[in-house]
Amino acid sequence: MRGSLIIALDFPGKTEVDEFLSHFDHEKLFLKVGMELFYQEGPDIVYHLKEKGHRIFLDLKLHDIPNTVKSAMKGLAKLGCDLVNVHAAGGREMMSAAIEGLEAGTPSGKTRPYCIAVTQLTSTSEEQMQKEQLIKVPLKESVLHYATLARDAGLDGVVCSSHEAGMLRAALGPDFLTVTPGIRLASDDVQDQKRVATPRFAKDEGASAIVVGRGITKAENPYGSYLLYKQAWEG
Repeated sequence: MRGSLIIALDFPGKTEVDEFLSHFDHEKLFLKVGMELFYQEGPDIVYHLKEKGHRIFLDLKLHDIPNTVKSAMKGLAKLGCDLVNVHAAGGREMMSAAIEGLEAGTPSGKTRPYCIAVTQLTSTSEEQMQKEQLIKVPLKESVLHYATLARDAGLDGVVCSSHEAGMLRAALGPDFLTVTPGIRLASDDVQDQKRVATPRFAKDEGASAIVVGRGITKAENPYGSYLLYKQAWEG
């Protein structure tokens, strides 16, 4: 998990996923299956990718009452994913319920998936957070608060921007995972992201893993772009 480069499969269906993966020959990857893909293909897409030997981050960002999240996680644990997530805004009780569900649903002899909590989306600016969520503290303070709640609830880490990774590492220790999306090369378009960073910046800040989407998936040469990101991340 630590040191991973996770590719976000932001595609509408299995056909497009397989076409993209054909550029990678037999390389084993860490792939993120989000709402767009999962809601079209369902659990079958996870089974399909796991059969090819890939690791899976199932990015569904659960946020509901504790009992519903617990039941949902109990089901998701059976899919064999490596990483799942919830929204930290659901609160400590909901996050604890997520862990209970994962532990109950993980087949005997298997390791439960890592579970992390989304703090503030990397598409959210401090101004937006304060104005639309009515959270008046600085954005970094909100992220630290949510991350501390997640740790206390028994989660393995959080989703945050690279700009908060160093702060969380210092406050919560190196074993607490920080998975950082919003990763771009210096030459990339930031698109709808606000708090972006280069792979090197994320590494220097101590991020545990990075998530890269369109910089690889929309590239003319996906494998070549992947190697550029991988080299920048791994140094």
